This record gives sequence, structure tokens and C-alpha cells, in this order.
Amino acid sequence: MNWNNIQTQKQIEDAVNASFHKYQIIFKHSTTCPISSMAKMRLESKWDLNHVDAHFLDLLSYRSISNYIAESLEVHHESPQLLLLKNGDVIHDASHLDISVDEIKESINYSEQA
Repeated sequence: MNWNNIQTQKQIEDAVNASFHKYQIIFKHSTTCPISSMAKMRLESKWDLNHVDAHFLDLLSYRSISNYIAESLEVHHESPQLLLLKNGDVIHDASHLDISVDEIKESINYSEQA
């Protein structure tokens, strides 16, 4: 799994724009939370979605970017949190132990059938 580290609002805007051509995920991670570490490890160990770009935000270091994500994408802030983007919209929002590759795949399959 190749993470694109998010450090600026422009990177969020770029990911949203890229979602019109390719699925994007944003994973908001708390480096001090064991549940967040477990969710990240589960993602990385089962990741086989080469057609999805993966973006990583260390929300303790970039709290303002995390707030920007919540405001601009109109989602409630969670930690850890995974957002799946398509066509500029969040089509899947998961937090804590609900974060899984299988759920991402299910959301992608559903959106492609719609």
C-alpha cells in the first residue's frame, strides 16, 4: 500500500479533483490511538485495491487539515476515519473498527452499479 501523505489543503483539493477519474481514500490517523493503529494495520495487510489512491493524514500533526476535511467534505470528524471519494463526493465514511478493505470494495461495487 502506497500512502500519499497529506500536509496541505491543496492536497485535499487535489484528491477531491482526482476522484472524478479514480477512487480516492483519505485515512485520518491518530498516532497515539491503538484503535487507529489497528485500523491502519488491517488496511495495509489486506490492501489489494491498486485502482484506488490512498491518502494518509496524521491528524495530530495536521489538525487544521483534519478540520478542513470535515468542513469541505461535509462529514462529521472521527478518529480514526476513512473516507472514500468518487466524483468529488464521499461515498463511504467509516470509523474505528468499521474500517475495512471489504467495506471499501462493497462501496465501490455499489457505486459502479448505480
